Amino acid sequence: MGATGAVMVAAVSGYHGPPQLTVTRAFTAWTLDPWALGFVLLAGGLYLAGVRRVRRAGTPWAPGRVVAFCGLGLGFCVIATMSWVGVYQGVLFYVRAAQTVLFLLLIPLFLAMGRPLSLAIAALPRSGPRIEAAIRSQAAKVLTFPAVTTMVLVIMPFLVYFTSWYVAGFHSVAVRELTHLALLAPGFVFFWTLLRVDPVPKAYPYLISLWITGAEVVGDAVLGLAVIADQNLIGGAYYHAVAYPWGPSLDTSQVLGGGTLWIFGDIVGLPFLAAMLIQMIREDESEAKEIDAELDARDAARAASVATTSAGSTPAAGGQDLEERPWWESDPRFAGRFQAVDDGGNNPAAQ
Repeated sequence: MGATGAVMVAAVSGYHGPPQLTVTRAFTAWTLDPWALGFVLLAGGLYLAGVRRVRRAGTPWAPGRVVAFCGLGLGFCVIATMSWVGVYQGVLFYVRAAQTVLFLLLIPLFLAMGRPLSLAIAALPRSGPRIEAAIRSQAAKVLTFPAVTTMVLVIMPFLVYFTSWYVAGFHSVAVRELTHLALLAPGFVFFWTLLRVDPVPKAYPYLISLWITGAEVVGDAVLGLAVIADQNLIGGAYYHAVAYPWGPSLDTSQVLGGGTLWIFGDIVGLPFLAAMLIQMIREDESEAKEIDAELDARDAARAASVATTSAGSTPAAGGQDLEERPWWESDPRFAGRFQAVDDGGNNPAAQ
């Protein structure tokens, strides 16, 4: 359909939105969202000011963290609100679904990877102890329990899509911006507590993180399938009133939106899994270094004990124990699993 024909059809249908979405317009269509722009400028400005203060104090701050927070996290926020996604999110169901995935998963993932809490603690030496105390508080431990954060992350988009909340976001700027925050906040808490690159209320084993990630993937699939299987149009009255004269039908757009929530949501989980695997490797390497240092210290103590004995002195107390007891029996990380067998042949840990 030519441009003139599209204008004529739009005039007949009463459509007054943006022109037909094409590949070219996906790169050239932009709009201004003052609230989103204000958030990006404020968050980015505070982050960069913190980095500057930390570096002036002589503490290094990796450029990759700045790229993650400002370049990717806030960059995708701009894309979600002011690029073609922001232009067409009020017209096409599947574009709104793409925006949901960006706010729920992709943006908070990169914001968390930027380590904003560690930056705040380092840049604000007076407030840092209070921030750490708040993070370690009992209330924070309850609110960030993995089952709680995962449940909120999964339920939130269901509330948006299957209640009047969905359409209200099109008619009210305040509701729209609150919706963005309502999706962003649980996503950030989810990734913050599982990645553990920042101080967390409680560090759960990475195996639990993998199980929680699996639950989140299932939640994305259930949401997408629920949208696809819904026989009623979500926001049907609103989309009928929009009456765009081009593109997929309303039913097809909803199916595409459900697929976007499902597949795109799972694809976004890939960088999260990669980041988590990197953290697991780094933690294993750190523990290995600690164990090596402890073993070296014990070897040095044993050598000193042998040298003292050879000189005719009394062996140091505990010297025999250092020679006979395996190192893992006294290591608090493994002592509960590898306790010595008593004279009766029983393992005290098993009783």
